[in-house]
Amino acid sequence: MVHVAVMGAGNWGTAFAGILADAGATVLMWSRRQEIADQINQGCNVEYLPGLQLSPTIRATVDPEQACAGSDIVVLAVPSQTLRANLGTWGSALPPAAPVISLMKGVELGTTMRMSEVIAEAGHVEPDRVVVVTGPNLATEIALHQPAASVVACTDMATAERVAAALATAYFRPYTDTDVVGAEVCGATKNVIALAVGMAEGLGFGDNTKATIITRGLAETTRLGIALGADPQTFLGLAGVGDLIATCMSPLSRNHSFGVHLGRGMSVEAAAAQLRQTAEGVKSCQSILALGQDHDVDLPIVEQVVAVVRDALPAHQVGPKLMSRDLKAEKR
Repeated sequence: MVHVAVMGAGNWGTAFAGILADAGATVLMWSRRQEIADQINQGCNVEYLPGLQLSPTIRATVDPEQACAGSDIVVLAVPSQTLRANLGTWGSALPPAAPVISLMKGVELGTTMRMSEVIAEAGHVEPDRVVVVTGPNLATEIALHQPAASVVACTDMATAERVAAALATAYFRPYTDTDVVGAEVCGATKNVIALAVGMAEGLGFGDNTKATIITRGLAETTRLGIALGADPQTFLGLAGVGDLIATCMSPLSRNHSFGVHLGRGMSVEAAAAQLRQTAEGVKSCQSILALGQDHDVDLPIVEQVVAVVRDALPAHQVGPKLMSRDLKAEKR
């Protein structure tokens, strides 16, 4: 039987633990909060997935070394901007040969490093052991066993296949790939585009506007990924357009919901207080814009989101700019 450590006990970490348990693994979750660990050990996680009954093969602890000990696979499910600090605290507990799965969808502030790069550097994990899982994976729907699929990306295909085998269930279909760069660029940038779509909705714009932003957002994401060496085909699959549609259109998406609050006139602080969960695009938008600037990639939608989030420009002032720009040699 496969034993898996899930480091992080939020909604996606908990839902992912459920996938692993349903696939036949025993799971030990790490939570930084004792009350969440206690809930999980009682078969629930009321704060993050209320109403969900957890498998008895899922347990929890607040001791990261206990969580990692003897694990065949380790899953990292902490907020992306806390990853380096967390690895600095308990990264030495990661088993030396186990695949390390990244569920995080962000780009680190200050360094513009993708999460796999942070794991390799701060966690001292060989790049061919880092596995990125990404796709249209809204945690609440997966927790309810609604059918979904995801991309399992690793530079080493054998490792990707090993992880995929540990995830396959009747309702969750993993597809393997080796394009880690593309998978991560898709996962991080779609959160920012979802903020823009949410703002458009909050401003009262309809489906034509939102579809336009999604389509243009896919073009932005593809430009950035190609500049970083990604496979263009990645952006047309589950990691790209699939995840983009789910995150931009669903009220279950934290980034979409955060954007709606901004569009309705809330400040970033008020929206964060209302949501009470991490919307990764709020912080990653700045590092993604910096990454684009470093590689001379034009990211006009990301730029407008940054203007609202970082520079506190009211959403109604950037709303029209989400749809207008200097056309230059624009083709689509």
